[in-house]
Amino acid sequence: MATVVELQGARKRFGQVEALKGVDLTIGAGELVALLGPNGAGKTTSIALMLGLRRPTAGQALLFGLDPNDRRARSRCGVMLQESGTTGMLTVREIVDLFRAYYPSPLPAARAIALAGLDAKAGARAGTLSGGERQRLYFALAVCGDPEALFLDEPTVGMDVETRRGVLESIRSLSAAGKTIVLTTHYLEEADQLAHRIVVIDRGVVIADATPREIKARIPSKRVNFRPETAVGDAIFQGLPVQNLEIADHRVHLLSNEPEVVLRALFERGVVVRDLEVTGADLEEAFLSLTRRP
Repeated sequence: MATVVELQGARKRFGQVEALKGVDLTIGAGELVALLGPNGAGKTTSIALMLGLRRPTAGQALLFGLDPNDRRARSRCGVMLQESGTTGMLTVREIVDLFRAYYPSPLPAARAIALAGLDAKAGARAGTLSGGERQRLYFALAVCGDPEALFLDEPTVGMDVETRRGVLESIRSLSAAGKTIVLTTHYLEEADQLAHRIVVIDRGVVIADATPREIKARIPSKRVNFRPETAVGDAIFQGLPVQNLEIADHRVHLLSNEPEVVLRALFERGVVVRDLEVTGADLEEAFLSLTRRP
C-alpha cells in the first residue's frame, strides 16, 4: 500500500506549550482514518503539519512522499478546515467553478455540488446560506478537484440530521471509490460508522491506533440499561461491580464487567426490571476510558 501521509517523530511547540510530542503516524492510500482526541489534544495541529500549514518544530511531515507545501502534493488534496470562508457575493456554482480551476482534473461542478447536497442552492449567493449550508459548500470545495486525499476537520458541525446523513453517505462513497480520507470529529458515532482506523491523540501523543472494533474491545464492560418498576437509588447498587452509574428519567444506565452478577443481585434485592438492554461498550465509552484524566 502506497503511503499518502507520514509524520515521523513530529513535534510542535507554541511558546511553552508542546502541542505534539513526537508523533509517528502513517496513513496509506485508500484508508479512511479518524483522528480523535479531547479539545487541545493535538488533532488540528497534526492536520496542519500534514498539509504544510505549519512546520514541525522537530521531526518531519510528508505528503505523497513530498514536502506538504510542494505543489505536486497539494494538487492531489482536498481540504475542509474548521475555519473556512468565501466571498458572499458569488453563487455556490461560481465559487465551485473557481476552486475547480485550481486542479488539473476536477469533478464537474454539478457533481461536486450534488455530493454536498446543495443542488437546490447552486444559484444562491454564498452570503445567503445558512450555517449548515455553508458547511456543505466547504465540503463541495474540498471534493471539487477530485482529489486523491481528503482532509475533513469536523465536517458535519452545524448540519441538521438529514443533511448530516447525506454528507456521511457522500464520504462513504468517496472512500469506496478509493480516496484516502483523514477525518476529525467530535461525533464519535461518525467515526465508528465510517473509519477503517481510529487514531486517538491525547496530550500530544498517540495513545491508540486500531480499528473501531479493536478499540471498543479494550473496554471489557457491558452497558446495562433498564427501567425499574419502582424508583431506586444509588444505595441499591452498594457493593456491586458497577461503574458509571446514572439514574435518570426513570431509567438506570450503568457499566459493568460482570452484568450477570449485578442483575442477579438486583433480583435478590427485590428490584423488578423492565425493558432490559445489555450491550457491548460503544466507542464513546472506549474513548472516555482511554483519555480519562487521573
